[in-house]
Amino acid sequence: MPNRDTGATRVTHCTRFLRPLATLSIAGCMLAVACGADWTQFRGPNSNSATRGQAPPLDWSDAENENIAWKVELPGRGPASPIVVGDRVIVTCSSGVKQDRLHVLCFEADSGERLWERQFWATGRTLSHPSSANAAPTPASDGELIFAFFSSNDLACLDLDGNLRWFRGLAHDFPQAGNDVGMSSSPVVIGDTLVAQVENQGDSFATGIDKNTGQTRWRVPRPRKSCWTSPVVMRGQGGEDLVLLQSPTKLTAHDPETGEEVWAYETECDSISSPAAVDGSVYVASKGITALEPTGSRQPEVEWNAQNLQPGAASVVVADDQLFIINRAGVLSCAGTKDGKVQWRVRLDGEFWGTPALVGDRLYCVSQKGSAQVVDVGEGDQSGKIIGRGQFDGAIQASPAAVDGALYVRSDGHLWKVATP
Repeated sequence: MPNRDTGATRVTHCTRFLRPLATLSIAGCMLAVACGADWTQFRGPNSNSATRGQAPPLDWSDAENENIAWKVELPGRGPASPIVVGDRVIVTCSSGVKQDRLHVLCFEADSGERLWERQFWATGRTLSHPSSANAAPTPASDGELIFAFFSSNDLACLDLDGNLRWFRGLAHDFPQAGNDVGMSSSPVVIGDTLVAQVENQGDSFATGIDKNTGQTRWRVPRPRKSCWTSPVVMRGQGGEDLVLLQSPTKLTAHDPETGEEVWAYETECDSISSPAAVDGSVYVASKGITALEPTGSRQPEVEWNAQNLQPGAASVVVADDQLFIINRAGVLSCAGTKDGKVQWRVRLDGEFWGTPALVGDRLYCVSQKGSAQVVDVGEGDQSGKIIGRGQFDGAIQASPAAVDGALYVRSDGHLWKVATP
């Protein structure tokens, strides 16, 4: 825990000491929104980038302040997506010439007021591609704790008031973990275990960490190849949740408590876009898109394969018997989850790194240059057509978060809330 008199922070489980660079005052507000409406991790609570409820506006303009509830400046860069926990929006950044200052910031969702900020020094490698940053992985939360992970393999656990619970410098234990363009895999929380995927050409592994203590519960070796995919929770398989890990050579399912491998599908997989698991099926970027049905054996059955569905950097979005994929040319395809057959296609404007957010029958797609397009994915006459547009100032690689009629989007310099006044 931080010592507020001296500012010194004892780092347990890493045999190191860190000194926070700055701590702002903490606003004493209560958690008032049910967790069911939160966006607690990369691609939302179910890792499929889909939610229901009130949809954000169809049109907005950053330049004209149209349907922009608030806009705040950020102190550093980062492709990491924002998460929403109750009435708080959490985002991470990294700054400095070497990207070695790590920031965790919390904003009040209604007003955009900064409630607190925590800063740390990176303990691992901070080298990344010029278009990326150390704050590439999206943080995760269980509704009470925040887990901020960075490309330098530094992992900080804080409560919702910004108090440090524990810190792990995974590079201290595994100094060869990293690659020349940076890491970006985002962690997930399953029960009492936080799962992080650290795949690279050196010390390549996945690990399960006790979310309350920061102690390692398990560690499994992974293929020694660069990989930027994120772990995904598969709900209720055999009565228990599993965690899916996608590598360039295979997709595996593991017991989140022990790390034991439950099944494996060995094939060439994408190393950027992550899988989705919905209603007992798994959709993985392999030879286009492959749908898998786990059967309880050591290898799942292939339901179908669609080689004409080629995802780019954005991950697949799955909901209501439909899946949505944006390829590297900016073409959005809608296909059925039962057979993979394309139902419609529409060309979007721009290149897309962030995964779209699906809210009801509206798919919100934000390009790297900040051009947003809203696509109707319902069953009416407008299905497959662009019905709304928005524009942000700045380059955007992060995926949007959608909660309670609002869209939260971040660039290297700003965080926006898009909502009807």
